[in-house]
Amino acid sequence: MRKLLNVLYVTTPDAYLARDNDNVAVRVGDEVRVRVPIHNLEGIVAFGHCGASPALMALCAEAGVALTFLSENGRFMARVSGGVSGNVLLRRRQYRWADSEEESRRIAASFIIGKIANSRTVLLRAVRDHEAVIRSEAVRDTTAELAERLRWVETSQSLEDLRGVEGAAARAYFGVFDHLILTSKDDFYLRDRNRRPPRDNMNAVLSFLYALLTHDVQAALETVGLDPQVGFLHRDRPGRPSLALDLMEELRPVLADRLALSLVNRKQVTPGGFVRTESGGILMDDETRKAVIAAWQTRKREEVVHPYLNEKIEIGLIPYAQAVLLARHLRGDLDGYPPFFWK
Repeated sequence: MRKLLNVLYVTTPDAYLARDNDNVAVRVGDEVRVRVPIHNLEGIVAFGHCGASPALMALCAEAGVALTFLSENGRFMARVSGGVSGNVLLRRRQYRWADSEEESRRIAASFIIGKIANSRTVLLRAVRDHEAVIRSEAVRDTTAELAERLRWVETSQSLEDLRGVEGAAARAYFGVFDHLILTSKDDFYLRDRNRRPPRDNMNAVLSFLYALLTHDVQAALETVGLDPQVGFLHRDRPGRPSLALDLMEELRPVLADRLALSLVNRKQVTPGGFVRTESGGILMDDETRKAVIAAWQTRKREEVVHPYLNEKIEIGLIPYAQAVLLARHLRGDLDGYPPFFWK
């Protein structure tokens, strides 16, 4: 199994990334705040309007370290990467299957099954751990509805059917998500899922974590030789990593949603760390972004037993493990793509 390396997150708006021999140097003014050997990194994510030298971009490309630029609230802006890795025959099969309605429907169904099953597990865990303080009856009703949606996936005959089932399941899940928020209810709530920009504090946390997850999934797909832009559930759109969004579906509840709830319920983020812009969007301040990133990195170091591989891996390697399984299915080594099921 691949070793989990570090991702360097740069949140200081006036930072500049430069090359210092085989190191990444983060400069603020004339001061070098951080210097990291390139071989210790698997990715660099810069927020806001950080700059980067051409020499640093070349170093990242040579070392296979993805350099991603995001807005302050986590919206993707640009990405610098080196040559495409992997077998061209694998990517050709990916493109052929993406053009096939039936093959796309079959793989997309696996992504959606994983998403709905993991969303249901998040709700069941909440009832088990906090039954005395949440509206457990409403949450239980939703878990029953999600179980029914899983059966609908199995009978869906087209991609449009699958998208309809996925959308209905997501609305049901987020419809009771607010019950899982246990503290600071006046400041952290989720009436609906909104983004671009997020209009409340909880959506701001979720969107930010989804942006971090997108980066990790896209890097994993590139590592195994798949094209992150060509998906099966999400269709082609210029600039959109459709396959990364596909693979993310089953991982959002496990890796992002639960962490967002933990950050709020444990008061690791506070209402004072959020700012409303003139357009009505919500941004996290620098200290809050750092707290979320620190929690994200800590979470990635925890270990779980992968349900299909039956071996203990770090949570941060789950995107890579799933990318490997998807590539093996496309090559014909596996009869189907096995989603990641959280237990």
